[in-house]
Amino acid sequence: MDRAHLLKRLGFRAWHRGTREADYLIGGFFDRYSPGWGEAELAWFEALLVEDDVDVMAWAMGVKPAPEAHDGPLMRAMQTLDYVPLPGTPASRAH
Repeated sequence: MDRAHLLKRLGFRAWHRGTREADYLIGGFFDRYSPGWGEAELAWFEALLVEDDVDVMAWAMGVKPAPEAHDGPLMRAMQTLDYVPLPGTPASRAH
């Protein structure tokens, strides 16, 4: 699959998680960081999308430690939470 198609598919999955909170957390992270990702980062994110939202959110908020497979620089970037768009702000996306 070419990169453009993969990014589109991952972006859709990131923004359609089932809850608004997970959409903002995971989708916002994807939008902020994915343009600079290589194959390894894309594979990490694709594996993250298989996980339950409650787990991903707990890892991102520091409530639970991330498992070794998901721990590392990308999880630390996710834990900053500074990429989460707030409804009503210019940076927010309409979904």
